[in-house]
Amino acid sequence: MFLPESMSRVVIAGTKSRFSEVTDALYEFNAVHLIDHSNGSDDGFTIGKPHHYLTDVSQKLLVLKAMEKDLGIDPNKTESVLLENIDADISSGRIENIHAEVAVAVDERNKIAQHVASLKGQISCLKRLALLPINLELYSGYENLAVFVGNIKADPSKALDTLEKAEYFISFNEKDEGVVALFIDNKIKDKASIILSEFGYSEIVVPKIKGDPTSALPHIQNELSKAKSNLTNSEEKISSLCKKYGSIVVAGDERLSNIAKKGELPMRVATSEYSFVIDGWIPASKVESVRAGLREKFGNTVYFEVQETRGRSAEEEKTESRFKTPPSKWKNGSYGKHFEYPVSLLSLPRYNEVDPSLIIGFFLPLFFGFMVGDLGYAIPFIALGAYGLKHARSNDFQAISTVFFFGGIWAAIFGFFFFGEMIGIHFVGQATSTEVTWQSLLGIESYPSWFTDILIGGHGISKLEEVTFLLKLSVYVGIVHLFLAYILKFCNVKMRSGFKEAYLEAGGWMVVFIGMVIFCYAATRIIFSKGDLPIERSTMILLGAGATILVIGVVSCWPKEGILAVLELPGIVGNILSYARLTAIGMSKAGMALAFNYIAILLLAPKGVGGIIAGCIVFLVGHVMIWLLAIISAGLHSLRLQYVEMMNKFFIGGGTEYRPFGAEYKHIKTERETEV
Repeated sequence: MFLPESMSRVVIAGTKSRFSEVTDALYEFNAVHLIDHSNGSDDGFTIGKPHHYLTDVSQKLLVLKAMEKDLGIDPNKTESVLLENIDADISSGRIENIHAEVAVAVDERNKIAQHVASLKGQISCLKRLALLPINLELYSGYENLAVFVGNIKADPSKALDTLEKAEYFISFNEKDEGVVALFIDNKIKDKASIILSEFGYSEIVVPKIKGDPTSALPHIQNELSKAKSNLTNSEEKISSLCKKYGSIVVAGDERLSNIAKKGELPMRVATSEYSFVIDGWIPASKVESVRAGLREKFGNTVYFEVQETRGRSAEEEKTESRFKTPPSKWKNGSYGKHFEYPVSLLSLPRYNEVDPSLIIGFFLPLFFGFMVGDLGYAIPFIALGAYGLKHARSNDFQAISTVFFFGGIWAAIFGFFFFGEMIGIHFVGQATSTEVTWQSLLGIESYPSWFTDILIGGHGISKLEEVTFLLKLSVYVGIVHLFLAYILKFCNVKMRSGFKEAYLEAGGWMVVFIGMVIFCYAATRIIFSKGDLPIERSTMILLGAGATILVIGVVSCWPKEGILAVLELPGIVGNILSYARLTAIGMSKAGMALAFNYIAILLLAPKGVGGIIAGCIVFLVGHVMIWLLAIISAGLHSLRLQYVEMMNKFFIGGGTEYRPFGAEYKHIKTERETEV
């Protein structure tokens, strides 16, 4: 549960005549994580050549990916297709027929789009040329004259006057954007070009039409309107093709990608003229099923051997590099799986490292729920989380929904049993000049005894009045959270290097942490003793014990850490105090809720109908804002306490993901799934 699944390294060998059949069998088992063979690592063996069908599959894949792009298909919005149906579509040539139909529609769309762009360009040119008193046909058709027509940034009149036999027309609009038409002898056109370039000249392509530019505009604009209508129809046709064939295209891409993966297998394993050898990792729990499957299909003609079942200790130096690191396969139950993605955002756990998914799965929602701590805010969190877990497809929204749902459950538990409040209003108590309760709002004289019995203290904990208690509670929770991190670090190092190395690298910090906690606890009692003398003997004993343990811890850390063992001591105190944010964020939310409730219920509501309406608006807007802020503050700080304060102490990551050789289907349903 707290470690990636145990792995066994296996070797599968046989004659080359059985290679294709073994490939199909391993693909079906979907259990072997291949170890890529490298040329020169084994005498007489090299990597093989891809299967003959890979070229055809690759060409079809290119066609499918092109269709996905042309049709604008969103894979997350397509329906699943039966495996047997997509295989039939591929083998029957239906994919090629679909591509031909799509290609015609896309070509038509592209031609119309180009025509629309051309017409827009012509309209833009005509609007610029309308500033000049020249008909369009006069800009071309000369043998000895060069014609320059274009935009300019400044007036070039004085410079053009220096040219012989030059006729030009210049006009500027209200935005000081100029246009020029220059007619000049071909012999000096290069000189004219240099002069115009100094004034920011950029050429305008004159449309091949006749007449006055202003008169030609309506005809072009009418043609553009028709072209846009045709483009809309073409886009709608492509959209209908997307809906019609989207699922087939995506499923075909997925199916052929998996077939291509199978076709590439020979390039990853060792082959000789007559045999093949496959090295790989298999989860220890699946070794026997793979062995039995191969024996059933091939009898004794295929060799299968377990080379080792890798433990969690450090890899031996003499081990070949490609065999050193087993892949990491998550091993979490249905609950822990929800928190694998937050861990993977940092990195994949190593094979010989504790997987913190389940630990985060406990503390992350717990901290979130404690900071929200309100039954009223918890209900929408639970509802949105449940909806997201059922319907969200992306990993990001699944992770957010997970925090909403489970964090919302904790928020409801804390809000009802611990804080005893809903929407910032406590269940029990009498109204005051600044605060109301549900008991006073509903006119309840007294609650049933069972109701007050389930609330802490019979009335719940006030976030704004019992701050000292809540701060202490936050610090104690932080101590437990951080000490767990040091324990996990000790376990990780012990797995890799043994007890001695674990004590030197992690055990010393555990001792330092314990000593610092005891020392700070005693020092705090002295500081807040209000100068009472003499100081209690038990406090002095704790202070001395803490200091002694602290020194022992520093001495234990010194061989590995050196002076850092001393320099890091203030950081430990800072780490612990950072958990005070659990109370601080809860207090800020409670303070805002109190303010909005006071304005809406006590100030506005008593002032008649208008006051009631205004109060309802303030109440609704205020609490929606608090709820949204709770997402940001409680969510981010809950994550921060996991990533920065806890995981930073023990988690290294950098594991190799377990990727078994086999089919990975998201948009294809197999017969087994259909039966279920």
